[in-house]
Amino acid sequence: MDYGKVSLEKHYQWQGKIEVVSRVAINSRADLSLAYTPGVANSCLAIQKDILQGFQLTRRSNLVAVVTDGSAVLGLGNIGPEAAMPVMEGKCVLFKQFAGVDAFPLCIRSQKVEEIVNTVALLAGSFGGINLEDIAAPRCFEIERRLKEICDIPIFHDDQHGTAVVVLAALINALTVTGKKMEDISITINGAGAAGLAIAKILLRSGAMDIVLVDKAGIVDKELPESNWAQKELASLTNKTRKQGGLIEAVKGADVFIGVSAANVLSQNMIKSMAKDPIIFALANPIPEIMPQKALAAGAAVVGSGRSDLANQINNVLAFPGIFRGALDARAADINDEMKIAAAKAIAGIIKQEELAPDYIIPSPLDKRVAPAVAKAVERAAKII
Repeated sequence: MDYGKVSLEKHYQWQGKIEVVSRVAINSRADLSLAYTPGVANSCLAIQKDILQGFQLTRRSNLVAVVTDGSAVLGLGNIGPEAAMPVMEGKCVLFKQFAGVDAFPLCIRSQKVEEIVNTVALLAGSFGGINLEDIAAPRCFEIERRLKEICDIPIFHDDQHGTAVVVLAALINALTVTGKKMEDISITINGAGAAGLAIAKILLRSGAMDIVLVDKAGIVDKELPESNWAQKELASLTNKTRKQGGLIEAVKGADVFIGVSAANVLSQNMIKSMAKDPIIFALANPIPEIMPQKALAAGAAVVGSGRSDLANQINNVLAFPGIFRGALDARAADINDEMKIAAAKAIAGIIKQEELAPDYIIPSPLDKRVAPAVAKAVERAAKII
């Protein structure tokens, strides 16, 4: 199937993938008086006295805003907020289908940090959580940081943390398959943007000791002039052996390659230079850093990609619906590292030990067990904290 062509035809038919559906029927004057005036005034006054009552008296407790500026959309780049709308609607569909979360797209006509932060902060009282989506780095880091400081609801940049959670889940199981341990391995991450930096952070929090980040300019180092502030901030915790050069040098002797970068940048010779039984997560879409069959032929023990037509699809949909479901159910004010790591372990735990195999280290995005398991783990972690 030509998915692009057929999808375009479908979008013309659908004329939007989401709609607002009333939860209350209005069939009489009494119905009208209860749902609207004069009866609704009592609910308004209850919220005025205690703003937290809004989570019980309105849909706010289940409503998430999916926010973008359209600057980094699905590998399409800076296509603008209106052009990003089909993706944001799709995200809202996934929230609803997988976790029963109501989500609403907000495509903002600005790419200025201050304007985006102010817009979201002013609207935050209508939502139970904010999912930031497809905002270019390093602007996305600053937007998330600022919103976390001023908002009293969870702020979650899925391109960073959703990706990181699913990568951690896949790596937990891949290490079991290969008989390696997190604290003993060396990891090369190619792509030091939003996803790459978040992956590095969650792996460091999960026990990884040896990580090397690579960007277009080469191995990330605090002395590298091309590195942005977010990369330099992490540079003091990575590349402890002070490797220099580019991807060829970074990947030599490594146990794990994680690509969140560009097509066909990892060669078979690079894989052959890695440690025995290397793990390859080539997540660039639609064309990965190396095709799985080539990676396996070069000696890779486990291979994952971002594609749905290949084994071991590492996809954010395994994470964000359940994470928000759990955070909303816990009435959490934040989604922190403990909650994210709990989500990753829950995803990994869907596959029983005896079921693990090189071509089955991560559940399918369509596995209906995933979102409830993630939600429970996140809610439990939030309440413990």
